[in-house]
Amino acid sequence: MDGIDKKIVTELQLNARQKMAELSDKVGLSPTPCARRVAMLEEAGVITGYSARVDQAKVDLPVTIFVTVELERQVGDAIGNFEKAVRQFDEVMECYLMTGSRDILLRVVAQDLIAFDDFLEHQLMRLPGIRSTRSSFTLRTMIRRDTLPLD
Repeated sequence: MDGIDKKIVTELQLNARQKMAELSDKVGLSPTPCARRVAMLEEAGVITGYSARVDQAKVDLPVTIFVTVELERQVGDAIGNFEKAVRQFDEVMECYLMTGSRDILLRVVAQDLIAFDDFLEHQLMRLPGIRSTRSSFTLRTMIRRDTLPLD
C-alpha cells in the first residue's frame, strides 16, 4: 500500500458512505483512478467489507462482558472445534486465541445479566472441552476506535 492507498482506507474508515467524487477529492485523485484503487484494495482483502456502526444500548444490548476461556486441551482440533461452535452464538461479537493462562477471550453482548446467565449456562458451558471460564463485566467504554492508525 502506498500513501494514497492509506489515505483512501483512512477516509473510508471514517465514512464509507461518501461518494467516489468526494473520496477522490480528499485523496487527490480523479474519480476513475480512485475507484480502481478502491476495487484493488477490496480484491486484495485490505478492505473486507462495509457496515454501519450501531449503538448497542439503543438496540437493547447494553451489557458487554469479556469472557476468558481455558480449554482442557490446547491442540488444533480442540481449538478448531471450539471456534466452530462459538461462531454459532450471535451474542459473541469477537473471539480471540490468546497467549498466557487463558486460551480464548470472548467479547459478548447481552440485554441484561439474566440473558448473559442464560447464554453462559445453556450455550457456552455446554461446549465440550472447556476447563473453566471467567467473566468480567464492563462498566462503560472509555475508548473505542473504529479506524486503524495507518500513518
